[in-house]
Amino acid sequence: MIKYLARTIAMWAAMIVVATNVTYFLAVRFLDPVSNYLGRRDGKTLEQQISDAKAKLDGFNLNPDTPVMERWWTWLKGIVLHWDWGKSPTGVPITSEVSYRMWVSAQLVLAGTFLAVIIGVAIGVYTASRQYKLADRVWQGISIITMNIHIVVASYLIVTVAVKFNDWTEATWGTRFFYTTGASTTGVHGFFPVLLDIIRHLTLPTLSLILISYAGYHMTQRTLLLDNISADYVRTARAKGMTRNTAIRKHALRTSIIPVATSVAFSIPAVFTGAIMTETIFAWNGMGRYFIDTLGKNDVHGVVAVAAFGAVTTAIGAVLADMFVVALDPRVRVS
Repeated sequence: MIKYLARTIAMWAAMIVVATNVTYFLAVRFLDPVSNYLGRRDGKTLEQQISDAKAKLDGFNLNPDTPVMERWWTWLKGIVLHWDWGKSPTGVPITSEVSYRMWVSAQLVLAGTFLAVIIGVAIGVYTASRQYKLADRVWQGISIITMNIHIVVASYLIVTVAVKFNDWTEATWGTRFFYTTGASTTGVHGFFPVLLDIIRHLTLPTLSLILISYAGYHMTQRTLLLDNISADYVRTARAKGMTRNTAIRKHALRTSIIPVATSVAFSIPAVFTGAIMTETIFAWNGMGRYFIDTLGKNDVHGVVAVAAFGAVTTAIGAVLADMFVVALDPRVRVS
């Protein structure tokens, strides 16, 4: 197992290096940092604005007049020797931006994804064991509705309820519980005050992500489990005296949950960079918003850093998926 993991990690590391460098050349080809400095009403001609912009960008290794291979080599040496991913067209260090934003997104994305999977799988198991009964039909109806709710609508509904709740708590106890914007409050110190502050900021966007994403896991788990409930190995277990619920839990569920676990592992990079609307609505400065900002600002180094982050999370997801399969399926043997 250790040799297999080492081989897999080495393969993914090579792929990350190749993908990141290819992204760099594509970003250099299609993004124009000079355009950020043009169109200003400073009395200068277009030629003077371009000249001034190139002079500023030269200090950030973004001057388009510098040969591409020279810029690439400077950028690569900075990463290898100093873990410096370069600077934005305005001089902001990319490393510090990504380091901060990845943890902001991690709080939101991992909590929302984990709870959505737990809730979705639990409901899927519950409804599959009660196929076509009232509980099954009710939960299917609820999930179909939530699957078609846009994240903006879901967030608005949740914020509306939270504001009403805040008004009640303020009138009753003189304090508001939920925060509708931001990931943290400045000036909060101490373990428990900080923990409470994180929960108060995290609750609403997490509920929004759960509301729109649990249904997919519910439907997937229900369908997969129904395919396995009538399988021969489940019928054999029941013929030996095992109850239906026990047979489902110990045998059918273990097999049917493998595709769900695999899909969750591979969804990690998409969730990190895809929670753009949620981060925008609740004013979280995470990787999703940063990805859009880097594209809009022609930030070559920022786009490449986001792509590298996505490649790393994809590799982590692939390794986790393999580990899930090995742990859940005793038929799998890793040579």
